[in-house]
Amino acid sequence: MKEKIAQLIKFISHWKAVLLEQAKRYSTEWLSQVTQTQNQYYQLAHDWLGTRVPVVTQRYDAGPAWLKKGLFYLPWVFLFLITLNYFNVFDRSPAIKSVQDPNVVVVNPDLHKMISDGKVQIAPFVEELRASGRIDFNELFLSRIGANVTGRVSEILAVPGQIVKQGDVLAKITSTELTQSQLAYLKAKSASQLADQAANRAKILYKEDVIALAELQKREAESSSARAEFRAANDQLRVQGMDQASIDRLAKSGVIESINNVIATIPGEIVERKINKGQVVQPADALFTVADLSTLWAISEVPESNSYLIRKGQKASLFIPALRNQEIEGTVAHVDSIVNPQTRTVVVRMELPNKEGQIKPGMLATMLIESQPVEKMVVPVGAVVREDNHDHVFVRIDDDLYRMVPVKLGPEGRGYRPVISGLKDGQEIAISGAYHLNTERKRQLSGG
Repeated sequence: MKEKIAQLIKFISHWKAVLLEQAKRYSTEWLSQVTQTQNQYYQLAHDWLGTRVPVVTQRYDAGPAWLKKGLFYLPWVFLFLITLNYFNVFDRSPAIKSVQDPNVVVVNPDLHKMISDGKVQIAPFVEELRASGRIDFNELFLSRIGANVTGRVSEILAVPGQIVKQGDVLAKITSTELTQSQLAYLKAKSASQLADQAANRAKILYKEDVIALAELQKREAESSSARAEFRAANDQLRVQGMDQASIDRLAKSGVIESINNVIATIPGEIVERKINKGQVVQPADALFTVADLSTLWAISEVPESNSYLIRKGQKASLFIPALRNQEIEGTVAHVDSIVNPQTRTVVVRMELPNKEGQIKPGMLATMLIESQPVEKMVVPVGAVVREDNHDHVFVRIDDDLYRMVPVKLGPEGRGYRPVISGLKDGQEIAISGAYHLNTERKRQLSGG
């Protein structure tokens, strides 16, 4: 037995010597390799500095041997000090750790009644986009009415706020231009009649072989040209605001009237008037603005970064501060296909019914647009508390214990907030009463 033990000890001693020898050899080789590598880097640094700052290398080469040796060991000294600092060797006054976790709250039976638990879940999330906007006219029912001829305003028959029907006369304009057009019409009518009579006589004479075919064709061409001029004069009067019945009366009576009527082109309310009696106006001037206010537009400019969330037909709500934040539900009627290069926004439009006339163009409004549902991990708004400018949620760790954990959440939508980080699917949390839990946590920390 003793011989076996002696042989075992001898065997262990032998392998111990072998292992020590190998460790010594590998350590020597590793140290030699590290030293060689360090010398190579030092030489590279020496050559680099020699080409750029030769004064430094000259002073280093002329320096004592202990300085060069000290620079060689200096990185290892720094590495040793950093290692000691990492393990808090120099920390002579370590922080006293509190026995109680400041983020854990113990719930009593009374507090249990004020909170409810639930699980973090993945559910369809509808993001709500808020955008400021304004109320504007529905341009499909808006007409800016001007004069058809150049002239002077002789009479005004309508005022702002007046309800008018299509075809109502809003103002009268005395125009010499209209007089000249009527005169040209009468001349064209007479010339057309004379040319027709001449063509008819030429047909009779041609049948009697009194005139040649060329003369007949000439008379017919003159008649056709005169009729074309007559139709053009008729059309000119139509463009200048005369209806066909008035033109026909002019043709029968020959009495020229220099009065041109400004006519309402759509039914609605006069919302703007830009003329006064005696003023000279031209066809390019807008004299009246008539609008049907029974339907209006709500227009908002959405930043281009959020425009991908909006589609035509999405549900939207409008809040008008002037009407005590009255909520009006509707849908997105239009989304512009281009981005405004100056404001980097996209125009979004809603159509609003306004039968009672409470909504007025120019009012400020806030548009709330709901995006398409997207599957996301969400938590209720009642589960979130704000502490130190960060969002927190209370995670249940036991029947009577909750831990407050920091989370990163997205904007609210329909009472929920999407979880970006900090929670896992299926994790049990306090879905309501988080404010009471945070108050109790602070009370317990203060020792109250």
